[in-house]
Amino acid sequence: MMIRSATPTDVPTIAGLIRGLAEYERLTHVVALDEARLRDHLFGPRPYAEVLLAEKAGAVIGFALFFHNYSTFLGQPGIYLEDLFVEPAERGRGHGKALLRALAELAVDRGCGRLEWAVLDWNEPSIRFYQSIGAKPLDEWTGYRLTGDALRGLASS
Repeated sequence: MMIRSATPTDVPTIAGLIRGLAEYERLTHVVALDEARLRDHLFGPRPYAEVLLAEKAGAVIGFALFFHNYSTFLGQPGIYLEDLFVEPAERGRGHGKALLRALAELAVDRGCGRLEWAVLDWNEPSIRFYQSIGAKPLDEWTGYRLTGDALRGLASS
């Protein structure tokens, strides 16, 4: 197994993995992914995110999509893991842990103070996995999100 950074030619594969993740999370109805936009957002003049890919025997079997954030309290950048997904047939074989290890190494190399992510509260297999590597839940925080009309409404108010 190998972990590598994605390239522009990987965009269709990344899009397929994103769709696989949406299916697993029961969220296919909200996927509005456009591959051209994804390519621009990952590899255009102002990249918004990066992707690490897990390969086995030359085939991509998983991915981690992430971006930098900043902790004012730590006074350091951080990495936010937006998506982590391994193909169902390859789960339980260390690929997810290898992706997280590579991401942790990247965070340390870049001087980041933390690596963080969110998990759906019903996703017990992932929660157990994250706890097994030493991750701690942020029980005192509640996530919020603005999208669609609410986002546009606030922007125009």
